[in-house]
Amino acid sequence: MRLILLLALFLSIHAYAQNEVDKAGMHGKESHGHKGGMHGDGHLHHGHGLDMSNVKQIFSPLPTSIIDEKRNAALIKLGKKLYLDPGLSVNNKISCNSCHRLDNFGVDNEPTSPGHEGKRGGRNSPTTMNAALHIAQFWDGRAKDVEEQALGPILNPVEMGMPGEAAVVSKLKGIDEYKDLFAEAFKQEADPFKYQNIGKAIGAFERTLLTPSRFDDFLNGNEDALSVNEKRGLKKFIHMGCATCHNGVAIGGNSYKKIGVVEPYETTDMGRFAVTNIESDKKLFKVPSLRNITKTAPYFHDGSVETLDEAIRLMAKHQLGRQVGPGFIDDVKAFLESLTGNGQE
Repeated sequence: MRLILLLALFLSIHAYAQNEVDKAGMHGKESHGHKGGMHGDGHLHHGHGLDMSNVKQIFSPLPTSIIDEKRNAALIKLGKKLYLDPGLSVNNKISCNSCHRLDNFGVDNEPTSPGHEGKRGGRNSPTTMNAALHIAQFWDGRAKDVEEQALGPILNPVEMGMPGEAAVVSKLKGIDEYKDLFAEAFKQEADPFKYQNIGKAIGAFERTLLTPSRFDDFLNGNEDALSVNEKRGLKKFIHMGCATCHNGVAIGGNSYKKIGVVEPYETTDMGRFAVTNIESDKKLFKVPSLRNITKTAPYFHDGSVETLDEAIRLMAKHQLGRQVGPGFIDDVKAFLESLTGNGQE
């Protein structure tokens, strides 16, 4: 009789435990406490339970460098000065750094940025950190690289407001320091003061703005670089399908996707359609990089989402058609924290 009672007790405990595991794995609605080492896929694992070969197929660590800094030292020096110089604006008040702050992960944390007259553009200013790794520049991809992108805001009437290329060149020519800097950076050119050379210099500087993180250490073989929570969040990030768009070396930035793939997202911004005039490009935007994402609020192309928790929830809803709970959000957010650049604060 005692044996039968013990067997019944064992079976009931086993059934309860299995039920708890099943609940933990249901569509991201896992329990907030994550007791007993359970993961969002409903299985028990020893360690982080990640397939590292799969992780390394999805993501790539940042390269050490993407520009020869020694060979291009003069060009980079000029580019940094131009990046920080409000003299590139019509009223000498707005620089590249005003909206893309080097001391703040390449952003200003504004929904949209004020220009030389205080007017705001229609889109959020994306970070310049790691931007040179992207497929193209701007939310709609209208500039092919950082060199081309750097020239746009200077002449934009809302942003820096300069009346034309000649006016910019003339202004810089009148500054003695720039005469030496341009001559040194473009030694092979009889007249280095060309508008395109401004973009070349700023672009060269932006190519130095790489922010390696603990996640790169993890990808490079140090599995202790991430905490248990961060590894759990990475696993959920992959299993939920977030990595379908946010992958590669920049964890995004390498493709265009429609916002509202599964459930429509309300926006009047037609995205890439304005560049290509192709019907299927309506509401397509460049997938943002998630590097330093915990520091670059607010989110989305219009800067309308204030918190990362809400951004994660809305992305799951609109892009994947999934409802996620606080456990999923907390774990994924923990993983995203590991993408913050080392030494950036």
